[in-house]
Amino acid sequence: MHAYLLIGSKQQEIDIKIDKLLRKLKIKRLEYPLIKIKDVRELGSFTKLSINSPTGILIKNVDSASTEALNAFLKNLEEPQKNIFYILTANSTNNLPPTIISRCQIIKVKGKKELDSKSEKEISAFARKNKVGQLQKTSRIWNRQEAISFVENYILYTHSLLLKADRGYCLLGKNVKCANQALSNLGANGNVQLQLTNFVLGLVKIPHFEV
Repeated sequence: MHAYLLIGSKQQEIDIKIDKLLRKLKIKRLEYPLIKIKDVRELGSFTKLSINSPTGILIKNVDSASTEALNAFLKNLEEPQKNIFYILTANSTNNLPPTIISRCQIIKVKGKKELDSKSEKEISAFARKNKVGQLQKTSRIWNRQEAISFVENYILYTHSLLLKADRGYCLLGKNVKCANQALSNLGANGNVQLQLTNFVLGLVKIPHFEV
């Protein structure tokens, strides 16, 4: 196997798994960005060279790459050079074409996702906005993986409120249910803007509860 796809949301755990895989395969690491099709062309220029020692090309967050870039990158997986291994990471397989997934050995990296302080402030500010403000916020999110991450962070934030709340449980629970539905639809390739709009419109206001 010349290609590995590490799936997980906790970067620290993914980094540990990457190091273990590099040691197991006895290969050196070369990190490479892959966002646009020009990145694939630059990578292709490198892989055309004669590589004498086993080398692992690490591409983080491959699920953030454009569709055009992923389609072009597929050829690298189909025709791997003898001494080149690909190690890809992604938050999930939702935004990856089956052709990429089928050519990789999938490694699921366990680890509970945690809400960092920056994301917590972002979601807290979002929760305080009225419907218009919330729609303005989500109208700027077009990338599917970004939308999934945003909704996942909202769920984590709302769960934290449930743990410390002394009232408003039912309404908070409804908002979690609404967010989970949006997350499911996004994962099933539902239109990003439509799902985010439905998500915002489905949220209920929580009276007399500070969020």
